[in-house]
Amino acid sequence: MDSREIACDVIYSSLLALDDKNFNGFLGLCHPEFHYKIGAYSPEIRKQMIWLEEDHDSMKRLFDSLPKHNSDHSTLARMGSIYSAHKQSNGDWKAVTFLQVFKTNLDGGATELFAVGKMHDTLRLDQDQLKILDREIKLETRMFGFGHHIPF
Repeated sequence: MDSREIACDVIYSSLLALDDKNFNGFLGLCHPEFHYKIGAYSPEIRKQMIWLEEDHDSMKRLFDSLPKHNSDHSTLARMGSIYSAHKQSNGDWKAVTFLQVFKTNLDGGATELFAVGKMHDTLRLDQDQLKILDREIKLETRMFGFGHHIPF
């Protein structure tokens, strides 16, 4: 595989790991200096809202605490379409992915589009492996209900 295919594979693998609730697998795709942020712009208050902001260690604590949360256990399926992936002059990769998240309800099995937005990823080499250094998800969706603790 060429470098661009490897970068895209890391992004797609991260979505699959989260779909499978393979949180250790997801964190294994992340750089030790990983930073994650998810938010949306609110036209009502004319400000950016930040819903979750974590680093590698705090993301691990979040995943470890999930069984203790009163959560919606509906399954989530993430579909990404990578718009662009470009190597920067410093060797990092920048990628923009359109993200759709589908939710399948446990009671009845109905599936619905749950969230849409764009993922902005920075990937960096760590011990000869490309890993996600920074992921910022800018959502269009702003209403989720309660009990959704798993990151997109």
